[in-house]
Amino acid sequence: MSSKDTTPYPLAPRKRDYWNMNVTKTKLDEVLIIDPQVFGDARGWFMETYSKKKMPEIDTQFVQDNHSYSAQKGTIRGIHFQRSPMAQAKLLRCTRGAIMDFAVDLRPNSDTFKQWVGVELSEENKKQIYIPRGFGHAFITLTDDVEVLYKADNYYSPEHDAAIHWSDPEINIFWGVESPIVSEKDSTAPLLKEIRL
Repeated sequence: MSSKDTTPYPLAPRKRDYWNMNVTKTKLDEVLIIDPQVFGDARGWFMETYSKKKMPEIDTQFVQDNHSYSAQKGTIRGIHFQRSPMAQAKLLRCTRGAIMDFAVDLRPNSDTFKQWVGVELSEENKKQIYIPRGFGHAFITLTDDVEVLYKADNYYSPEHDAAIHWSDPEINIFWGVESPIVSEKDSTAPLLKEIRL
């Protein structure tokens, strides 16, 4: 009996561009939205979430993976970053629930300084966002029970850890909620004008 006869759910046909990643540029230099190709059949689905070879736009050597869980809808995390020389680039995805994810340009000499972009990341759309060094990061949960995974190209350093107040008027992120759930760290974070980048 051939292997074809004994396989209950044969793999979905692979297209010629099977290994390609769909990468979209944003208005912020080097901030990218990635749409992995997802291949499914009767068993479920498969996708590549990262490939250095197949994502040449991301010239980054990742060294650490992080995983966060947020229990309630309307939870804000951010605006977070690490100062040089421990600044971090990040590649993020949401594996459970949904978030609105934000990248904020914190490079004082940039033409887009203080501007932000947002993208919905969810377990359903499987989108990812790449945020290079020099940017702040934040997200708000759109559902209960949210898990977020991300890769970083530098190790966490408490001495270089920094945050900007989530409602900073100079940045003016539209969160879409009136009474978010915010940690003490984020609720007491300084304004952009009060910190050293």
